[in-house]
Amino acid sequence: MKILQCLSTALMLTIATAICAQPSINTNKKNGGYAFTISKMIDCTPVKNQFKSGTCWVFSTNSFIESEIMRLGNGKIDLSEMYVVRNMYIQKAEHYVRYQGNTNFGSGGEPHDVINAVRQYGLIPFSVYSGMPEGQVKPVHSEMDAVLKAMLDAMIKLPDGKLNPNWKSAFIGALDGYLGTPPANFNFQGKNYTPQSFAQAMGINPDDYVEITSFAHHPFYSQFILEIPDNWANQAEYNVPLQDLKRIVDNAVNNNYSVDWACDVSEHGFSFKNGVAIVPEKNFDDMTQGEKDSMFSKPNPEKAINQANRQEAFDNLSTTDDHGMQIVGYANDQTGKPYYLVKNSWGTDRNDLDGYLYCSVPYFLYKTTAILVNKNAIPKDIANKLGIKM
Repeated sequence: MKILQCLSTALMLTIATAICAQPSINTNKKNGGYAFTISKMIDCTPVKNQFKSGTCWVFSTNSFIESEIMRLGNGKIDLSEMYVVRNMYIQKAEHYVRYQGNTNFGSGGEPHDVINAVRQYGLIPFSVYSGMPEGQVKPVHSEMDAVLKAMLDAMIKLPDGKLNPNWKSAFIGALDGYLGTPPANFNFQGKNYTPQSFAQAMGINPDDYVEITSFAHHPFYSQFILEIPDNWANQAEYNVPLQDLKRIVDNAVNNNYSVDWACDVSEHGFSFKNGVAIVPEKNFDDMTQGEKDSMFSKPNPEKAINQANRQEAFDNLSTTDDHGMQIVGYANDQTGKPYYLVKNSWGTDRNDLDGYLYCSVPYFLYKTTAILVNKNAIPKDIANKLGIKM
């Protein structure tokens, strides 16, 4: 997801392990014109804050994994986001060096990066490894990102005629200077673990999770490498028609599986402050100033989204990969229109919904780049078409 869209400026919550509560008000904001009734709420951990870091992909996916751990009956665990960030930065650096700088290197990533990190490196609780210097309670990565990229750019210029064999040690030294060195083993709640054994104890099997998208420029019911900058790992995703993408999400939520949601939040219809993401029926540029000012005042008709206009938005680059969040439930507004209840990672004080928002179905259909789900949450007929073994 793009760095700028992933940045937030709210203060970080004290991390807790209690089950998250639903938003404390049932309107989109205090005295707002939307009135929501939540019909489904999946267990999840409290809203966190990625603060000044482009790590939404980790916060959303860790939150998704935390819900999975709870669903499996293995307790309420606060996982370390920076453990994933640290390990993936090393892989990104290797990739960047091998491509001699002709690829993306930055703080962004995709949900599959976290699953790949779990497979290779395991998981660590936040209380064991925060990835932040003493006295710092929120991630601040601008300097670190600039320094790490500058190091790599200097290295690949080959000032000594060839790449120094110690380049990776130097890079890791700088990385750990900012984030700290994670432990090879640790004690948690009276038991000793390695990161790998901890992931296993939590019941997390990376092979249970698949990433799915819906774009017409590749065959459906096949896999392709989604062409977005933050897919630096060039990992393939399953491709399904748009109606199947919605069926997968609905089936997941109905069966108590949350959904890791990668999407575009750069649209005028996305307003975290107002607590809603919508697709107004009228194009923003065609609205009067009064219509723009009242866009979030009450439910209004939305644009019908289909495979064609979704594809057009991706092809003309108005749909970009900006942000990652977690879908944790369903709600309906006062007109009966359905919404997905979404947990964000921008803290709790940037809107009146304690860090949540309501996403309309048209917005989801229009601006989703990909989802990550437990494969057992996929309807069997779709899984069979994709060749996914349950």
